[in-house]
Amino acid sequence: MRAPRLPVGSPFHLLLLACSFALAAYAGVRLLADDWFGVALWVVGAALLHDLVLLPLYAAADRALVRGLGAVRRREWVLYARVPAALSGLLLLVWFPLISGMVADRYRSATGLPPDVFLARWLLITAVLFAGSALLLVVRLLRLRRAAKCRPPAVH
Repeated sequence: MRAPRLPVGSPFHLLLLACSFALAAYAGVRLLADDWFGVALWVVGAALLHDLVLLPLYAAADRALVRGLGAVRRREWVLYARVPAALSGLLLLVWFPLISGMVADRYRSATGLPPDVFLARWLLITAVLFAGSALLLVVRLLRLRRAAKCRPPAVH
């Protein structure tokens, strides 16, 4: 019986891994040098906010989606709503300060561009994501129906 092999990888892989750890350590030292307590408080607060508030919210929304679509038997159909919702949520998270108008004056003074277009753009991107996902689902269902018609009937 052979001993299990360690998943080490190639020397290039090890070099890249060592460089990424060195870069992360450097960034951590630089980040924590000025206000280590504020950074630690932000990390702990973000973890608590995610685990105690956001996770139960999107788990409940996902459960409602599964029940609402009647997808208990066809669970893979839920992915056609999960993926655009996740991407839309990620874009909302990234653009939230601009969508909410919290940094509108700062954005206008830094770029000279109007900050009031981000809500409309986010809504448009969200609509395109859901429409594209719905189109992919329709194409998949049509292919499944066509494949079912082409199959010969089962002989018992």
